[in-house]
Amino acid sequence: MNDFVKDIWYFAGVSGDVKTGKLIRTEIAGEPITLGRKQDGSVFALRDVCPHWAAPLSAGRIVGDTVECPYHGWRFGTETGQCTAIPALTSDSDIDPGKIKVRHFPVREDGQLIWVWMASDKGAAMPDVEPPSIPFAATKPVIDDILMLNCPMDQAVIGLLDPAHGPYVHQNSWWRTQNSMHDKEKLFEPRHLGFAMARHTPSSNSFAYKILGGKPETEITFYLPGARTEEIKVGKRTILSLTVVSPVTKETSSIRQLFFTDMLKFKALLPIARAGALKFLKQDQAIMNLQEQNKNHDPKRMYVGDADAQARWYFAMKKEWAASRAEGRGFVHPVKAQTLKYRS
Repeated sequence: MNDFVKDIWYFAGVSGDVKTGKLIRTEIAGEPITLGRKQDGSVFALRDVCPHWAAPLSAGRIVGDTVECPYHGWRFGTETGQCTAIPALTSDSDIDPGKIKVRHFPVREDGQLIWVWMASDKGAAMPDVEPPSIPFAATKPVIDDILMLNCPMDQAVIGLLDPAHGPYVHQNSWWRTQNSMHDKEKLFEPRHLGFAMARHTPSSNSFAYKILGGKPETEITFYLPGARTEEIKVGKRTILSLTVVSPVTKETSSIRQLFFTDMLKFKALLPIARAGALKFLKQDQAIMNLQEQNKNHDPKRMYVGDADAQARWYFAMKKEWAASRAEGRGFVHPVKAQTLKYRS
């Protein structure tokens, strides 16, 4: 539990978070990171700690292709992290600024989504895998909510994957209730660094799907380290939700939920949809905070039956990904196509 996945892309935000000429601070897997956007529109990521006296670079400014520290004006290249200037040095100094570096993180902006590569080796080569390919990534999200969670990432992810808590945690008249629970059979298939609940007609006890009209079909996909998409299609129109759990520290994480759509009916219902989506997140936040009351009392976690299979798969994928990277071999997917049976 709580080991960070390394050598993988982490979600770092959406394009609108990083304005041209501005710096912002975030923290991913225990690393303080400053994200910035240069005048040419490109995004970069550096460790948000000046190696001189530890000032946050995010409090500084972008100067051309460098970031200037707010404390002493040291400058670091946005593409390499290499120091390019130390203003306090005299012209006859024998100190070479180029030998000083701040860690640089590869960054990828795919449409509206920004991903940062977190390598296990600080001097590692460029990424050899791609970020998740998210449908609708090029369109601006119509709903965007983020909450902080007082729990480790693993705990948040297994909550994200759990199909059995809905009738209890999310007791909403427009969603599901304990009285509407029934047996379900869902086909799951492996995906690249993830798995999916194959495309299917949503359960009849999900009122929220019914108001969309037509004959909706949905596919739910999980990607390491913590992204979950639900793609709902009604005819030629689509609603896509992207929910991402990101580790902040070993004991805290964040959950961000984005919705993308080209469905006019959904857009017309945005005020209701926004309220519902945020309520869902807050209900998950509340139960995870309750769990933390027992973190110092040697809590055990039991994974029982098919309802808990996705949680087992998550830990199996984490273990195999770490082993494959350490051993320099290909990833052997531990998830096989199968049908899970549970009540929800």
